[in-house]
Amino acid sequence: MRCPYCTSTDSQVKDSRPTEDGSAIRRRRVCNDCGGRFTTFERVQLRELMVAKKSGKRAPFDRDKLERSVHTALRKRDADPDRVERMISGIVRQLESRGEGDIPSGEIGMLVMEGLKQIDQVAYVRFASVYKDFQNAEDFEAFLREMEQ
Repeated sequence: MRCPYCTSTDSQVKDSRPTEDGSAIRRRRVCNDCGGRFTTFERVQLRELMVAKKSGKRAPFDRDKLERSVHTALRKRDADPDRVERMISGIVRQLESRGEGDIPSGEIGMLVMEGLKQIDQVAYVRFASVYKDFQNAEDFEAFLREMEQ
């Protein structure tokens, strides 16, 4: 594992434990060169997933990209980090258990929206505004009216 501070590959595991939902192993590491401490996560990957984008292109599924988009929607919101991690892990498990290698990007977006709706309404609307490509205030209004029904 490469140290995020000095890029050395010489690090030592000081502590390992499962995450709260048991979907990963959390490892605390210390760099033997600079002494920096950092955390890594080890997760099981059942199969190589490909995302089928609207443009027709295909790209490997990237859990980190999924996490970044969720955390962007939740920025400055008071959401329980463990609940967010469980939501992300649940989405990945759903995608992996589908049995199909190609997953439409729209399906991933819908799963994220469903998860965010349960965690934080503002994050849900933020994510929807990007996912559904809102162009003006009327798009927000229509979406909010739809939510109320």
